Amino acid sequence: MKAWRVLCFAIVIFMVVGRGEQLAQNFYSSSCPNVESIVNQTVFTKFNQTFVTIPATLRLFFHDCFVEGADASIMISSPNGDAEKDAPDNISLAGDGFDTVIKAKTAVEAVCPGVVSCADILAIAARDVVVLAGGPFFNVELGRLDGLISKASEVAGNLPEPSNNLDQLNALFAKNNLTQLDMIALSGAHTLGFSHCSRFSNRLYNFSSSSPVDPSMNANYSQQMMQACPPNVDPRIAVDLDPVTPQTFDNVYYKNLVAGTGLLSSDEVLFTNPASQPTVNDFASNSSDFFAAFVTAMIKLGRVGVKTGSQGEIRKDCTAFNS
Repeated sequence: MKAWRVLCFAIVIFMVVGRGEQLAQNFYSSSCPNVESIVNQTVFTKFNQTFVTIPATLRLFFHDCFVEGADASIMISSPNGDAEKDAPDNISLAGDGFDTVIKAKTAVEAVCPGVVSCADILAIAARDVVVLAGGPFFNVELGRLDGLISKASEVAGNLPEPSNNLDQLNALFAKNNLTQLDMIALSGAHTLGFSHCSRFSNRLYNFSSSSPVDPSMNANYSQQMMQACPPNVDPRIAVDLDPVTPQTFDNVYYKNLVAGTGLLSSDEVLFTNPASQPTVNDFASNSSDFFAAFVTAMIKLGRVGVKTGSQGEIRKDCTAFNS
């Protein structure tokens, strides 16, 4: 009986470790020990070409994790336009994020062919762009497989919308085992990047019959946004999410919320709602608290929907399933 129990325990250990169900920071220590430095060099080179690399790659990681999980399903290209990246909510994803992952995969394949997943490369790259923008360094858990499903139809309802209230945001994040604290910390990524006028124009025009502009928006800021985004503006026009330090990963995003200069309604609600306001105040006054919470949330985000065993593969090309 004792021998049988030992055998059963060994089988369980094999199932957990052998199938890669547990991510590990040193997952490639033997098979591809230089993977992180290779990805880092690619990210740095791409960043030197365009700053958009930073917000584009970070946003790409978030959009990937929230649909099919952290499995690089967002990377798949479809000739029929029905892959995850083709969904309306993903059309605005900047091409520089995709290009960063593709270039990093090529560099990794040249050294460690068939070893490192695109999902892991995206996770590493997302950390690296945060650091390049002045944010915190953290060790990335690795060992994901690339997903086998990428459908545009799976995207709707799985990503935050700019009109979401606090309850809607919390419910969406809770589906991915993320808390309100995680949600507020990850929202801090809006200290980088930009948004198209259509995503917040409802706050500027016809908000209500008595107050055409969202009253939670700072009056001077709303006037600036009206000038940048007049009615019938070119849909390609975009403005910085953080008007103060748009190219630095810092806690100014939260200071903006306190000042009424959060761009999206789903940003500003984090301050106007009493349930989340204390956290916003804390992050606005203490950048170390924000950085610590952001690191925790990013690690948890990278654990969402991880594929193992027959659920995934290591793609040769990040944009196509293996044939």
